[in-house]
Amino acid sequence: MHRPAQRQRQRLSRILVSAAAVPVILVASGCSSDSGSGSDGAKKEAGAKASAPKKAGEETPAVEKAAYGKLPEPCDVLSKKTLQELVPEAKDKGKAGTSTDTALRGSCSWDSLDNNGVDGSQFRWLRVSLMRFDSDASLGSGAKRAQDNFAKQVADAQATKDAKGVKAEPVQGVGEQATLVRYDLKKDKDTFKQQTFVTRVENAVITVDYNGAGLAGDKTPDAGALSKDAQKAAKEAAAAVVSANEGGGKPSSGSSEKPKSDDSKKDGESKKDEDAKKDEDSKKSDDSKQGADAEKADDATKSDDSKSDDDGKSKTSKTSHSKS
Repeated sequence: MHRPAQRQRQRLSRILVSAAAVPVILVASGCSSDSGSGSDGAKKEAGAKASAPKKAGEETPAVEKAAYGKLPEPCDVLSKKTLQELVPEAKDKGKAGTSTDTALRGSCSWDSLDNNGVDGSQFRWLRVSLMRFDSDASLGSGAKRAQDNFAKQVADAQATKDAKGVKAEPVQGVGEQATLVRYDLKKDKDTFKQQTFVTRVENAVITVDYNGAGLAGDKTPDAGALSKDAQKAAKEAAAAVVSANEGGGKPSSGSSEKPKSDDSKKDGESKKDEDAKKDEDSKKSDDSKQGADAEKADDATKSDDSKSDDDGKSKTSKTSHSKS
């Protein structure tokens, strides 16, 4: 009698437990459903944005073409005269730097040691570095990229380790931008006067490193003189970049103006000569016409005179006959 009642109670308990579990499953299912639908909505929205066509104003803007498309040979950018002045004891043409792409970058260096034995020596070291930047839709125009590199070269020179008395000053008259960085650097008790001259011409950056020192007790070179020499080398190297691109790149300032002026002058002189010739021909024509008119008038006068003579003779003859 007790067993059926006990079994009945156990079945009832299982039913109640199952009933209590149903709302939990439903709630869990509802949360899962909401989460899934939200994810699908986000995916659909992202897909719609991705497939939506770009507006005209959102298109990637075109960048201007780079002015210069090539670089000169770095070891050929300075004249023999300039090298003789800056590195007089250099024994070779120059040591070219290694580059994976000479169309975009290159360098050349020279060193000179004027050894005077116990009287000391004068040391000079010169390096010219060239960099060119192409225009790129994702990176910007060649000129803008060159501007960024110009600023980097100046900053790197100013941050040279162990440099003393660093000074940076802008310089006018060389390229679109130019800055001279000067400082002293001590090595083995000798003071090296360092000059770093950085200039930009359109999409190319030229960096000239030039330093000098008096070794073995010789006098330290004048920093001002070294600065002028570095500027001279930078200006010459910048002109070499421009010259290398003439005909295929942007010509140097004023290079095409003179021929145009000469042609214009020649055209003007030719036009003046032509006008003068026309005036002369017109004058001759007028003179000829006037001569012809005068000749006609003279003939007419002679004709009138002849006619008058004939009329007079006729009248005389008539009078004579009448008297008879």
